[in-house]
Amino acid sequence: MAINKTTIKPKSTGKKGFFSHIMRFFWKLFIWFNIVSLFFVVLYKFVPVPYTPLMVIRYFENKSAGKNIETKHHWVPIEDISKNLQKAVIASEDGRFFEHYGLDFSAMQKAAVGNFKGKKLKGGSTITQQTAKNVFLWQGRSYFRKALEAYYTVLIELVWGKQRILEVYLNSIEMGDGIYGAEAATQHWYKRDCKSLTRMQAAGIAAILPNPRRFSPNGSAYISRKQSKIARYILMTKLKY
Repeated sequence: MAINKTTIKPKSTGKKGFFSHIMRFFWKLFIWFNIVSLFFVVLYKFVPVPYTPLMVIRYFENKSAGKNIETKHHWVPIEDISKNLQKAVIASEDGRFFEHYGLDFSAMQKAAVGNFKGKKLKGGSTITQQTAKNVFLWQGRSYFRKALEAYYTVLIELVWGKQRILEVYLNSIEMGDGIYGAEAATQHWYKRDCKSLTRMQAAGIAAILPNPRRFSPNGSAYISRKQSKIARYILMTKLKY
C-alpha cells in the first residue's frame, strides 16, 4: 500500500534575514561611532583642536558669497588667557558652569517655558554644550543633532573636566567674521594678546558672543550696556579649578 508523504517546506527566512542584516549593520555603526567619538574626545583632552566644523562651514559660506575672509585662529593655553575673559564668558553664557554636569536642566526648563509663552529669553545651552557643538557637530536645531550634542556634552564633562572645557571653548568659539578663539579676537578687536585683557575689554568680547558676526565690542549702546553688566558680574565670579 502506497503511503503519501507530505513534504513540509521550511518557512521563508528572507524577510527575517534582511532585518537581521540591518540590525547588525546599525549595531556595528553604533559601536564604531562610540569608538571614534571616544578616541577624539580623549585626543582633544591633550591636543589643541586645529579646526572645527563651523570654521569649514563659514569658509564655504563666505566663498559662495564672494567674500575673501581669512580664518584667524591661534590656540593658546588657558594660562595665557586672561582670567577676566574666563570669568566674563561664564558670567555671560553660563553662570552655573561649575555647578552642573554639562546639562543645566533648570535653565533648559526656564527657556522652554519662556518659548512656550512667546518670550525672548536666553537659551538653555551651557558652555559645555556649546563646546560640544562647536568642536564635534554642525549648527542646527534638529532633534538628532541635539541628541548628539547631549551625548558629547556628557562625554567631555567626564573626560575633560571644567578647566579643559573652558580652555577649548575659549580657543574655538566664533568671535567675529573669520575670527575664532580668544587670542585671534583680542588681536583683532584690541590689538593686544588675550593674557593682558582688562575687565572691560573682556566684558566687551563676552557681550558679542550671541552674534559675533553682527556686533562689535565697540559698537551699539545695547552692547555697551551689556558690557557694563558683565563687567560687574566678573567681580563676583570665581574660577573653581
